[in-house]
Amino acid sequence: MVVSQGQAVWGYQCVNDRCVKKAISETSFPLEKAISLPACRLFCGNGAGLLWPQPSGELKVGNDLAHIDPDQLSFEWNENFHNLVSLWEANKERFRKQIKTRAQENTVKSGGKSVRIKINVEDDSLTLNYATDESYKLTVGAGENGELLATIMAKTFFGARHGLETLSQFVLYDNIRNELQMVAKATVSDAPAYPHRGLALDTSRNFIDLDSLRRTIDGMAMVKLNVFHWHITDSQSFPLVILSRPTLHTYGAYSRRDVYTAEDVRQLVQYALERGIRIIPELDAPAHVGEGWEKLGVTACFNYQPWENYCVEPPCGQLDPTQDALYNILEDVYREMNVMFNRSDVFHMGGDEVSIRCWNATVRIQNWMNEQEWGLQEADFMKLWNYFQTEALTRLDKTLPEGDKRPIIMWTSKLTESPYLEKYLNKDRYIIQVWTMGNDSKVANLLEKGYRLIMSNYDALYLDCGFAGWVTDGSNWCAPYIGWQKVYNNDLMAIGGPYAQQILGGEAALWTEQSDSHTLDNRLWPRLSAHAERLWSNPRSSWQMAESRMLLHRERLIEEGIAANSIQPKWCLQNEGNCPIGGDGGRS
Repeated sequence: MVVSQGQAVWGYQCVNDRCVKKAISETSFPLEKAISLPACRLFCGNGAGLLWPQPSGELKVGNDLAHIDPDQLSFEWNENFHNLVSLWEANKERFRKQIKTRAQENTVKSGGKSVRIKINVEDDSLTLNYATDESYKLTVGAGENGELLATIMAKTFFGARHGLETLSQFVLYDNIRNELQMVAKATVSDAPAYPHRGLALDTSRNFIDLDSLRRTIDGMAMVKLNVFHWHITDSQSFPLVILSRPTLHTYGAYSRRDVYTAEDVRQLVQYALERGIRIIPELDAPAHVGEGWEKLGVTACFNYQPWENYCVEPPCGQLDPTQDALYNILEDVYREMNVMFNRSDVFHMGGDEVSIRCWNATVRIQNWMNEQEWGLQEADFMKLWNYFQTEALTRLDKTLPEGDKRPIIMWTSKLTESPYLEKYLNKDRYIIQVWTMGNDSKVANLLEKGYRLIMSNYDALYLDCGFAGWVTDGSNWCAPYIGWQKVYNNDLMAIGGPYAQQILGGEAALWTEQSDSHTLDNRLWPRLSAHAERLWSNPRSSWQMAESRMLLHRERLIEEGIAANSIQPKWCLQNEGNCPIGGDGGRS
């Protein structure tokens, strides 16, 4: 057979539930029998081979693919839900772009079927919280006049958007026939296992530009994550523009360019909403503050040296709870943040890594505590911490509509341990985000006491682990590097045991001491995708069963402009099942 330039020479066959690569031959493997790798994965995987995350409910896929025309897509949705129209317009354009991206800059064969997409949503609410129904049902079949008809039924916009995301993954590029194809018949019923499926991203240690944030949100939408937890400030920088307290960003940002304005935030919140994601803001306090705050005169131990005596990384800095002026500043910051982040009914107050030694090194704080007739022991400083938390929460509540007692998230800390936990933190108001190890006895204690948890256990979900140390020799504190396999196997049901229903979900976390806009994609993807499937599908199988889908999914991330890390030689993608588990991975 003479092969023309650009013509595929390899095809695939499904043999014993594996896609086997074969050379196209006029005699032994004619062109008409050959199918592309994505098509093989679709049929060999009982329909799930193209999907990430895999559906949690019914999945039925027929045996045929249809050649489609990407320029012949039409949409229908509930026109009476006026507040959803702009969201569906944005999703329509996004879907068109995704479909055309599948062709990977190839000029596909003209013609093909038209595709009509009908979207039926029962409720026009745009509230995304722990009670929101994100389920959907997708059906694909024959429509009128030879067209394909895809119907998405959902309770809410968020569920319907997830259904449209699944439909986009049923479209593939056939490099043998040079055409875009779509599943001709399918039924999917799907719903998430956990309501909180997120990423915590730090934009203070290194500034992350808005294009990178939007690209990250695009990737999250692809895998049905629904929470972007924005750790927007820290001791190293304060990039958020607070108009009523301009000193914070003027002196706290790395430069005039490295800031987020209120309009930047509002636009990003809307961008995320269109993709089924809510942005939860975090103002970490009373620790992890410094630049910007120090000019307001309300900090303790800012940039003290040697830093390791007063904090976990430079520069040190904590708020001084004894200064009345502090709470007026916080109230102003909270007020402006609540306006910017208008789609979040949750606020993250941080509470991470408070240093008693920092407060105890400040004479002003010592004198204040003596005036209260408190001592200078751990219990006394925990009382001081509670004083801060109580006053700060009061000011936050003042900025909210009357009666709005929204949930407050705090990181695990000394304050979330007994006896301070029960004494100071109301389990009906506070949600605890766990960053200790998954098997830590403190997790069991929190669950036994009735607290709701968000898991970010660092042994599986800290995506900055395993790189070189930046304040020490060798590797960083939480090494080794965490591969996608360990992320995938991070079973929250096993962590929760009999109290698993109190775990709302989880967040993978990226702290950016050693990452910025240029390295962001590589740090997050495709490990964040493994996290997404764990929280959406909660699979009972291990990562080995997901490996072939992961390799194909990683290619789709690349197609969408997300610079996801390579996890195997491409040979493994093209030769399913031939890369042995447990090999040493070395060269010989």
